[in-house]
Amino acid sequence: MLLEVRNLHVSHGDAPALWDVSLDVAAGQIVAVVGPNGAGKSTLINTIAGILRARQGEIRIDGKDIAKIPSHRVCDHGIAIVPEGRRLFTHMTVLDNLELGGWRADARGSAEGSLERVFSLFPILSERRHQIAGSMSGGQQQMVAIGRALMSRPRLLLMDEPSLGLSPAVVEDMFRIIRTINERGVAVLLVEQNIHKALEMAHHAYVIEQGRIVASGKADTLLSNPRIREAYLGV
Repeated sequence: MLLEVRNLHVSHGDAPALWDVSLDVAAGQIVAVVGPNGAGKSTLINTIAGILRARQGEIRIDGKDIAKIPSHRVCDHGIAIVPEGRRLFTHMTVLDNLELGGWRADARGSAEGSLERVFSLFPILSERRHQIAGSMSGGQQQMVAIGRALMSRPRLLLMDEPSLGLSPAVVEDMFRIIRTINERGVAVLLVEQNIHKALEMAHHAYVIEQGRIVASGKADTLLSNPRIREAYLGV
């Protein structure tokens, strides 16, 4: 198993945010984590990425617990994150943002090849490589954020609300791109409010509510579950 999260407890100060959360991501999978606003989805992603610290529990990559390693070493284990809101260096060029993503020691030697792969996925970024990132549309900025993460050559890509604030047409493109990334061999852990789209694309899914996993299974099974459809899809 590529990623194993076991009995994870996370707090914001004295306020518990996640309780006893466990999940798995196998190599080559797309795994979705869905649920209402404030359920703990972003907290989960940020804890796996090392941005937040777990109070209790394990985060294992290839069987090795990384829950307590320094945050800046998490990427050395093949993990990259596309954060909510993109978090670009908006006064820098597209190319500068992408090259920062390839700064990890193991990725530097293959940075040129990684850049070409990003440009093959997002041709518009090749055309606009010298444009200031903050001057681009929301969808194009999201492409830069994804490309920056891919520059580190991850085995596991964490994606936090990639469709947030994008137009419906761009959302369709974004999910197509996520599928393509996965087909190229990268496992994806996807946190997403667009539950229908996420479950349509994922291999496996977890439903989180008030900091706890309340349902899990094959994504298509959850998508057809009457209780899930009524509670989260409005059907």
